[in-house]
Amino acid sequence: MKNNHRRLLRAAALLTTALTVTTLSGCGIRSTEVPTDFGPGPSRVPCVMSGSSIASQSTSGVPVQVFLVCAAQLVTVDRSVRISTQKATTDRVRIAQALLDELARAPSSPEKQAGFATDVRGGTIVEGPGKGDPEDTLRFSTSPEDLSAFALAQIVCTFADSAAAGADREVILGGPGDAALRRYECTAAVRQRPGTVAPPTETVP
Repeated sequence: MKNNHRRLLRAAALLTTALTVTTLSGCGIRSTEVPTDFGPGPSRVPCVMSGSSIASQSTSGVPVQVFLVCAAQLVTVDRSVRISTQKATTDRVRIAQALLDELARAPSSPEKQAGFATDVRGGTIVEGPGKGDPEDTLRFSTSPEDLSAFALAQIVCTFADSAAAGADREVILGGPGDAALRRYECTAAVRQRPGTVAPPTETVP
């Protein structure tokens, strides 16, 4: 008797399942055993742009690399700049100004989508050494010490990796006038943690 009761329950369960599948099919809904795919999730590989994105933002000018912030690190990005031909300044100063202006430029759409950002603000003017300064000095119209940690790291690493740096790949920066000079260095630790690790520095006598 118990076995008959169990058989009836199983038969009822199978009948209910069959009716459910039939109803779903009639409504145009296909039954499935896996969750519906709602599209790809967000990218888990930031700081990488496709080849087409890089090519699309290339313009005429001098190819350079600048350090932008991505995933709390400094990552190089290929850019193209126009170097000023002013006669009143040196090549090092012209290059430094062009790089600084490029760092202050808002990231392109592909760069933003890849997670890139910049903490450098525009409006700063670069000048060469003052009286008594080392020949590779770069003086800013505003004090480098007023920059944010990320901005200072971006500038130091970008300059150090370019012709704006001295022969030792270090960068001597100072504010306007006779403000104190400091020698900065870009290290692997700075590139990896620019928000917490400041560029190594020493006062220039």
